[in-house]
Amino acid sequence: MLCWRARRPGPIDTGPMDEVRSAIPEPASGELLVRVLACGVCRTDLHVVEGDLPVHRAGVVPGHEVVGEVLALGPATEEGFAVGDRVGIAWLRHTCGECAFCLRGAENLCPRSAYTGWDADGGYAEFACVPAAYALRLPDGYSDTDTAPLLCAGIIGYRALRRANLPPAGQLGIYGFGGSAHIAAQVAVAQGAEVHVMTRDRAARELATALGAASVQGAADPPPVRLDSAILFAPVGELVPPALAALDRGGVLAIAGIHLSDIPALNYQQHLFQEREIRSVTANTRADAREFLGLADEHRISLTTHGYSLGSAGRALADLAHGRFTGAAVLVP
Repeated sequence: MLCWRARRPGPIDTGPMDEVRSAIPEPASGELLVRVLACGVCRTDLHVVEGDLPVHRAGVVPGHEVVGEVLALGPATEEGFAVGDRVGIAWLRHTCGECAFCLRGAENLCPRSAYTGWDADGGYAEFACVPAAYALRLPDGYSDTDTAPLLCAGIIGYRALRRANLPPAGQLGIYGFGGSAHIAAQVAVAQGAEVHVMTRDRAARELATALGAASVQGAADPPPVRLDSAILFAPVGELVPPALAALDRGGVLAIAGIHLSDIPALNYQQHLFQEREIRSVTANTRADAREFLGLADEHRISLTTHGYSLGSAGRALADLAHGRFTGAAVLVP
């Protein structure tokens, strides 16, 4: 099969990935073999390829927003999937099920967790395997290309929204407006929130307005109202102080990314006093994924996607790194 491997982690413009031909993987016990129908291009893939995240598997195949068709079941696979089913492969791939975090329903914090496209080969390929217990059933009414971003951008945006503790009919600030943010904004609007978007990109501002944002301004500009909650999607630590300063008393800032540049010094009175909070977001639970995909099944989410051939994966990541598109990029083998 054709696939991409991250051989030399480094800046995307230096060509850190190789396009190669590898053997089609065989499903192990409890796994599904799927034919990849589409794979979203996530900023986390960029962090893996560029080395912002430490190498967990040398030469890994990136990609964790995979829409696939089940081709075969490994031995002892008992999760109710059948050949021909359409399934999703997301970031979370394994948890121990035994630690204190797993037992209390916080499997996203499991110390022995493993991730698709980081610890195991992912979807920048024609075929992939996934433990059946972590495969996801997909909502109806979406194309393969539109479904792919739901599997990380959508799920993580949903968890970030929950972590932000937005009150009913609250004022939500969104910093950065890429693949995940443009989904989370729609979920928030559907739930009755007023959404204010801060982004430097002109096209992203236009998209935010089209999707129902109440206001749109520059990346570090103050919104026109005090915010009950905010989510930082851009991996830019310099945006943390203005986001905190925009919060009302008791407001919460959720930081959605797996990687963030350094945060400047904070002023306690200006940024944290009056019970303002910063919360990180670490992966997701399978319950998060199922809840969000159920929501997507009930409420139509508008996806802005840009298709690339599998052979153009390097260009897709470079376009993401340089902000050459709004919404989400998707590889189609």
